[in-house]
Amino acid sequence: MLPDDILTAAQVEESAAAIAAMQEPDGAIPWTIGEHTDVWNHVESAMALLVGGQVDAAERAYDWAVSMQRADGSWPMKIVGGEVEDHSGETNMSAYLAVGVWHHWLIRRDEEFVRRLWPVVRRGLDWVVGMQLPFGGIAWSQEWTDGAPARINADALLAGSSSIYQSLRAGVALADLLDDPQPEWELTGGRLGHALREHRDLFLDKSEFSMDWYYPVLGGAVRGDAARELIASRWATFVEPGLGIRCVSTNPWVTGAETCELVMALDAIGERSRALRLLADMQHLRAEEGKYWTGYVFPDDVNWPAEHTTYTAAAVILAVDALTQTSAGADIMRGTTLAGDFSEIALECGCESADRVASVS
Repeated sequence: MLPDDILTAAQVEESAAAIAAMQEPDGAIPWTIGEHTDVWNHVESAMALLVGGQVDAAERAYDWAVSMQRADGSWPMKIVGGEVEDHSGETNMSAYLAVGVWHHWLIRRDEEFVRRLWPVVRRGLDWVVGMQLPFGGIAWSQEWTDGAPARINADALLAGSSSIYQSLRAGVALADLLDDPQPEWELTGGRLGHALREHRDLFLDKSEFSMDWYYPVLGGAVRGDAARELIASRWATFVEPGLGIRCVSTNPWVTGAETCELVMALDAIGERSRALRLLADMQHLRAEEGKYWTGYVFPDDVNWPAEHTTYTAAAVILAVDALTQTSAGADIMRGTTLAGDFSEIALECGCESADRVASVS
């Protein structure tokens, strides 16, 4: 099976156009028409727009992200029609702009764009780094009360922290490009990578969600034999042959975005055949004009929820790009252009540390 047998370049462009059609006038890319926007899914959609040739729409999306950042470096969790619906700041969301800006650099080589976005990326990652817990994970979020930051949710999410690991590697890559070293990010990245490899039991237990299963691989902290063992450990739990993967282990519901993220995780560890099979399996979610249904409840033979989501189409586009190596940003999840793995120093988890660079290959 070849990627072009699953989706053609024209179909990828059609899906990018479908995302652009749902973009709001101010540049925000909501989950679907009339729903909220969060900066993580918004940035993922901007990356997909760039891959699909929708350059102007992608640029407007990044301008929106700049305009919505708060002084402390975070973004509100939910924004609807330009109004904040949920003020709380989530760490993995506020870190992810670094990945988008590095992806933009790989494709466009626009140094002016990178320099303009760099202070925004830096504020976001500085805020996230300040939320690291002693064992190495990153606190989930910070609540806001009366228009100001308040209580920190001191649990760390495994999927969210795995995404932050990728964001830190992208951030350090940008810092190297601009000759603006960020040693604190590297220190945080080393402690975080160690936690993702050695202390997954200390993260909040969300093991019923497939994201907690594959995200340590997708984010790049776990590679090699350890990654293959992790993927094998719950394959039978989540994968529904011919359909995709479950979002939640207890629910007979496969979702396109999670399936395509697993596709990219598999591609990152050299499991190309299985990645292609899963990408093909989830195409039953493709709808008119290149849109994608969010998911499918297989006992009832019904697409649910009854909506086409931008983030699902975006995940499809990025998965196809990873497998076809079409754009210069195709390795963004594989991570070969990101900063290397961080040294594990100044650990506070009680493990022995010899100031080593972790071997995850």
